[in-house]
Amino acid sequence: MKTIVVTGASAGIGAAIARRLGRDGHNVALAARRAEPLAEVARDSGPPAIAVVADVTRREDVERLRDEAIRAFGGVDVWINNAGRGITRRVLDLTDADFDEMMLVNVKSALYGMQAIAPHFLQRGRGHLINISSFLGRVPIAAHRSAYNAAKAALNALTANLRADLAGTGVEVSLVMPGLVATEFARNVIGEPSAAPPPWTPGAAMTPQSAEEIADAVAELIEHPRAEIYTNPASAEIVRKAYALD
Repeated sequence: MKTIVVTGASAGIGAAIARRLGRDGHNVALAARRAEPLAEVARDSGPPAIAVVADVTRREDVERLRDEAIRAFGGVDVWINNAGRGITRRVLDLTDADFDEMMLVNVKSALYGMQAIAPHFLQRGRGHLINISSFLGRVPIAAHRSAYNAAKAALNALTANLRADLAGTGVEVSLVMPGLVATEFARNVIGEPSAAPPPWTPGAAMTPQSAEEIADAVAELIEHPRAEIYTNPASAEIVRKAYALD
């Protein structure tokens, strides 16, 4: 049994991860801004679960989340930075506010999590930091997601840098890159969620996965840590083609 923190846990991938880990018998500390749906997910995740209403774009909230998890369970074994938000904007249509929001929600929130929990892990000589990114951070084939793709690429780089920094310390650092996932994510993007998005790059078709499939992949990753995983079997071949040299 491990103690696991999950951010962005009130819906979508985060909620599915919380429920799966709770069923597996882990202690989970769940964070999100919306109190009622978060409390419902905590109830579904087992009696030990705690719900911490927090805005992870605020460093002090992230540090409070860490402290409440440690207070409730005595320590943290796994920290999952999952909070994120999308956008429907092409590059030339982006505003300063659009770009700042994408970086704040998708990158800085994860940075706060990394900086909050790493000292705790280092003190214990063990721990596992998992950042939920996106396949679009590796291959930005959806132009209408523009700044979201850029933010996830930045998260990928920070994750790789942290892994290098913590090599040999006993702390694992993992990156999870889902592709298309059937959640309400697209309804909460900045921009016009009801508009039909432009098609992805020809030949890059990817069957959507469920949030539960992503949760299964994360549960497996916790049991068998790896540096990076794609959750969709089609992703690796698309990456290979995208980076193939003539």
